[in-house]
Amino acid sequence: MKNAFKPLFAALFAFGVGFGTVPSASAADAANDALVARGAYLAKAGDCVACHSAPRGKPLAGGLPMTTPLGAIYTTNITPDPDTGIGRYTEEDFTRAVREGVAKDGHNLYPAMPYPSYAKINDEDMHALYMYFMHGVTPVKQANRESDIKWPLNMRWPLKLWNVVFLDKGVYQNKPAKDVAWNRGAYLIQGLGHCGSCHTPRGIAFQEKGLDESNNAYLTGGVLDNWFASNLTGEHNTGLGRWSEQDVAVFLKTGANPHASAFGSMTSVINNSTQNLSDADIAAMALYLKSLPASGGNGGPQYSYDPKATKVSLTRPAATDSGARVYTAFCMHCHGVDGRGFAPMLAPLAGNPNVLEKDASSLINVTLNGTEDLVIHGIPAPYPMPRYAPVLNDQQIADVLTFVRGAWNNNTAAVQPEDVAKIRKATQAAR
Repeated sequence: MKNAFKPLFAALFAFGVGFGTVPSASAADAANDALVARGAYLAKAGDCVACHSAPRGKPLAGGLPMTTPLGAIYTTNITPDPDTGIGRYTEEDFTRAVREGVAKDGHNLYPAMPYPSYAKINDEDMHALYMYFMHGVTPVKQANRESDIKWPLNMRWPLKLWNVVFLDKGVYQNKPAKDVAWNRGAYLIQGLGHCGSCHTPRGIAFQEKGLDESNNAYLTGGVLDNWFASNLTGEHNTGLGRWSEQDVAVFLKTGANPHASAFGSMTSVINNSTQNLSDADIAAMALYLKSLPASGGNGGPQYSYDPKATKVSLTRPAATDSGARVYTAFCMHCHGVDGRGFAPMLAPLAGNPNVLEKDASSLINVTLNGTEDLVIHGIPAPYPMPRYAPVLNDQQIADVLTFVRGAWNNNTAAVQPEDVAKIRKATQAAR
């Protein structure tokens, strides 16, 4: 009789019945599926696909060129292919690469990979990300491409010293004086969202000058790859000072609001990342950003709209300047005589933070090269900015941007044709 119960007990243990000590296969699978799904969400929050996918390439297989002062580097294959990707990475290898910028074989990654931000990702989220990349991503066999940086500047060992000086290895710690939403927003902005990688100015060693709100330089804007990533502090003219939390949330969800529209690298962020985040996470990010005090900016008086002088110049452009003539021919039908555009479909130029920014790189670049389509819930935006590089010469673009930066009380410095020529050359070489 005693032996007769063995098959029964074996069956009970096999199916996890009655004792609660052995989970069923289906329960374990469901838990793993949930973990992979959470990792997929976190990867979207980190916008991994934008950098690790080349134009017309396969997702996460790498190959996207990234411009640095020393030459182009190319993003790596982070699919689970065992030979060309990260398929042989243990979770420890993965965590070290993401948080410390050190690959499985021990070589250091360039800090264009935002590991100083990813260092703040907590252990629970890191585990979910690992599960996603190992079990939720299709492997792609595609070899990584060497950088264009020439020897001896391409040596990696100095990056070990860079990490000693500039890398803070601590994960994000909640601020006890702040509420749950603020801390969640700070965690996403500083960590997974790595907003500082573009929106914080960099020092001589290519280090971000600040990694959180304790530094006045944090999120005050920075030049990267021929764009100026805008100021995200509460600065009135070039930052978010005139935006409400709802304005910020709408921008992160749709790429446009009454103040501005996304362009350049931010288009990819909206398309691949922030539009996919939960309303609660978007609200938390907006709350955190709106808590940042004003810093940086153009040093000018607070912007106030005044259309009078501009209206006069646009009614008789032939008698004013070439910038007004170019504006009436190429810009006015979308952005209006009043400069207010038709937001959110067509961006305003009057008081637009990107227009008021003293660094005109983004205005030059978007005029030359236009914008990629914003695609929200699968629907492309109806009126993307066209390319004017084939139509307008450097002097004409400088003239029209000078006009825009002086119109409607914008009162921002003129653009020089040599600045246009420089960005034209750099961006044509990258096309």
